[in-house]
Amino acid sequence: MTLTRSSGGHVTEVLDTGRPIPQMSLGRAQYWASGADGVLRIAQCRSCSRLMHTQNVLCPQCRGRDIGYEPVSGRGTIVGFTVDHQQWLPKLAPPYVIAIVALAEDSRIRLTTNIVGCEPSDLSVGTPVSVLFEQISDDVWLPLFEPVADASGSLDPVPEPEDHRSALRPRVAVDKFEEKVAITGVGQSRIGRRLMVEPLSLTVDACLAAVEDAGLTLADIDGLSTYPGSNGTGGLSEGGIMAVEQALRVRPTWVNGGNELPGQNGSIIAAMMAVASGLCRHVLCFRTVWESTHAELVRTGRLEVPPVRPTGMFEHRAPFGAMSPANWIACQASHYFHRYGGDRTTLGAIAVNTRSNASANPEAVYRDPITMDDYLSARMVSTPFGLYDCDVPVDGAVAVVVSAADAADGGPNPPVLVEAVGTQIMEDLSWDQGTLTHTPQSLGPAAHLWNRTDLRPDDVDVALLYDGFTFNALSWLEGLGFCGPGEAAQFIDDGRGIAVDGRLPLNPHGGQLSAGRTHGYGFFREAVLQLRQQAPGRQVRNPKVAVVSSGGGVPSGAILLRANTY
Repeated sequence: MTLTRSSGGHVTEVLDTGRPIPQMSLGRAQYWASGADGVLRIAQCRSCSRLMHTQNVLCPQCRGRDIGYEPVSGRGTIVGFTVDHQQWLPKLAPPYVIAIVALAEDSRIRLTTNIVGCEPSDLSVGTPVSVLFEQISDDVWLPLFEPVADASGSLDPVPEPEDHRSALRPRVAVDKFEEKVAITGVGQSRIGRRLMVEPLSLTVDACLAAVEDAGLTLADIDGLSTYPGSNGTGGLSEGGIMAVEQALRVRPTWVNGGNELPGQNGSIIAAMMAVASGLCRHVLCFRTVWESTHAELVRTGRLEVPPVRPTGMFEHRAPFGAMSPANWIACQASHYFHRYGGDRTTLGAIAVNTRSNASANPEAVYRDPITMDDYLSARMVSTPFGLYDCDVPVDGAVAVVVSAADAADGGPNPPVLVEAVGTQIMEDLSWDQGTLTHTPQSLGPAAHLWNRTDLRPDDVDVALLYDGFTFNALSWLEGLGFCGPGEAAQFIDDGRGIAVDGRLPLNPHGGQLSAGRTHGYGFFREAVLQLRQQAPGRQVRNPKVAVVSSGGGVPSGAILLRANTY
């Protein structure tokens, strides 16, 4: 395809970029076409003049509905960026710069885009930029940005962190549903790379193991809950409730399957509420991944994934090569280091510690220890993330049984009790429009968690924090209040603070960084085993309280568990 790149309405050169063409929604066609005359246009409320992006149907300020696309200056500021080194798209070769640009008219309005016309080493958070356009189809002009020529190296101020805690809702009742449930069983299938087995068989293995661990039979199970249901693509689901019920035939009174929950473990929280309401007595929750086998099947041509035009949030990401959470979260990481200082060694301490923990875990996928030198010399993926900052795609399944508290005793293992959950959305539910200092949605659910309990961070004995990337775990450490914003480096203390014998043991099984990406459920299982003092690898000494987080971004959630002796 011959593509035209334009700036100020004038053709400057002809390119064949290989960029995906977005399958634009009806309401955003004007946005993508606005570059035809070299002018950026953003949705604006005609009643109060509030700008908005990407939503364009209801003004967030006055709730007005009279909205149109109006010209803006095209000037902005880089508030987060990453240099991508991984080839995600066949015709878009790295390296290239992905950035979040805040518009000059309103820093709350941000575009995920590419920075062009400069060396990546010349960029910084705070660099002033201006728009130019690249035409990639008859009706789509991509807004790209380049450094402002007359900026003389000066940096713009960046937006201050929002006061997310002002959105915290008060408890609606003294009684908590958490007190009515208990975790009675956990199970796991084989975990490995490219197992090349039917994903549903892994699910069944984990489910049967969890039911047996709870001292139950399938006849006792009256509910099923999972994430992401049948919607999982790319090796992220075994087929959902329909497939699993066809195999287990438990005839449940309640089911749940979907991906818009408070993180992957939100399906476990949903099960808790079903049990607490009296609808079920024992709900079987499950999560299956087979990403490594899926990738191998695609690579060898045994599985065909037809090309489709990007929709949903990928409408605004895929055309810029921002295909992976590695790219999106790296932008927040760059903002964090710009604001608070520090460098990659803080993230490296997390990676080295989790690998050390995994070395003692026979279930972990990667068990060979690594050093800080290994971490720093590994190939880059998307700055500041290198190979060891990223979790490991695997095949495997994990299952959990949630039971009524009055039906939890008498099993082969002590029940684990639920102290509190954190689920409230207190930040903009977006990868680029809201939180910049941390992984989005790690702050709100954390604040909500502590609002539902009298326990405090100092009461926690072990933390199982989502580490799809090292920065996820750092964000949860600070979000949950184990240290203040920007204080993670001091708290981690070169790994000593998060070691099994440190002030807060972090991911003693090796996390997803080394044990494998079981997508949230693996952390929950490890928390239960730690509190039962049955960990397969490094066991924290006599833990009574564990915190678990899930979700590598939007949305996310947190759960506080305690031993039945606490």
